[in-house]
Amino acid sequence: MAEGARLGSVVMFVHDLDRSVAFYADVLALEVADRSPTAALLSSAGGAGLILRAMGGVASHPLGSVGVQYVVWTAAGEEDLARCERALAGRGAHRGTRSQNGVTLVEGRDPDDMVVMVSHPGPDRLPLRELPVRIYGW
Repeated sequence: MAEGARLGSVVMFVHDLDRSVAFYADVLALEVADRSPTAALLSSAGGAGLILRAMGGVASHPLGSVGVQYVVWTAAGEEDLARCERALAGRGAHRGTRSQNGVTLVEGRDPDDMVVMVSHPGPDRLPLRELPVRIYGW
């Protein structure tokens, strides 16, 4: 049986590279695998990758425009989800935690005010079967 495509990495443009690397390394427990003066590759032990590219302080990302608006990350377990929530709270970036249909979702904002979501369990254990109401929030 074919498994279908899986997400391998995400590319995100940011204002300040150092600030964003520190944030994502802490909140998502990612490690810097490679780095240049204007970009960084962060990765997890499970193989997920986040590529950050510095675009300067005036770059914009208008909400509601065409393109990726946010990514939902999956925590390794309940304890890891709690760690993500604490990391967001410790940075003043936690915006809320909610549970629905057996999935708990922690939401925050990164240093550029981009939405950061971490869920447990992930789609490998509990596949998404209906559109999340959150996508209509704009």
